[in-house]
Amino acid sequence: MTGQSHGVPPPIDMTIAHPARMHDYWLGGGHNVAADRQLAEKIREVLPGVEDSARLSQSFIRRAALYLVESGVRQFLDIASSLPSVGALHTIVQRVEPACRVVYVDIDPVAIAHGELKLKNTERAATIRADVRDVAGIFRSEPVRRLFDPTQPVALMAPMLHFLPDSLDPATVLAGYRDRLASGSYVVVANVAADATAPGLPDAVEVYKSARYHVHPRSAAEILRICAGFDMVEPGLVGSPHWRPEDPGDATGDPDIDNLIYAGVGRKP
Repeated sequence: MTGQSHGVPPPIDMTIAHPARMHDYWLGGGHNVAADRQLAEKIREVLPGVEDSARLSQSFIRRAALYLVESGVRQFLDIASSLPSVGALHTIVQRVEPACRVVYVDIDPVAIAHGELKLKNTERAATIRADVRDVAGIFRSEPVRRLFDPTQPVALMAPMLHFLPDSLDPATVLAGYRDRLASGSYVVVANVAADATAPGLPDAVEVYKSARYHVHPRSAAEILRICAGFDMVEPGLVGSPHWRPEDPGDATGDPDIDNLIYAGVGRKP
């Protein structure tokens, strides 16, 4: 089911698409509106298989989150998440370890409205409306202070780095989080690959640009520079379905789609 907007406050402009809600639409979720679906379909026209890439990325996030739970992490800070209705992080980790706490951060008011509704009966998960660059404000927020122990490791989920332009200095943004995290914390990253071979990628970037969003494909070396201070765990930075796959369904077999997104997990020493 898609397109449910129940509980969204009237002042919110429902005519503006949001990339994370488009991602939710490609996953078959319900946290999207007509504007999201229209732009998502335009992207699908020029980049066939984009919904498969969204599924692969979400599967990577699930595998990475479970790896982190197995590694002893119980605190998750999900920035620019939009709280997808399909495979929400708190559902994944709390199913395995109920003691896990999750804080979602997004500046999109629709995402926050949906998140507050979805989490209203959940004690160990919360949302914050904030710019991801406001690191100090996020760590001062009531949900983070209430749910997180600053002396314990945190998993920083940053799966949409390609929406942070170089002009905003994503390396400095990520370093701001890293410096506040305890030793043994992790970062989970994903970014559209600059060397991706999908023929429709340049057109998709232009469609995003027409909607005032800018996608920034990056090379592996550029992404690793952004993640400075984190040691990448095996197998390093790879196409999203190649990060610790569990079964053949974790990849499509089409290199254009399987290598569209670089993904990896880094640990703070």
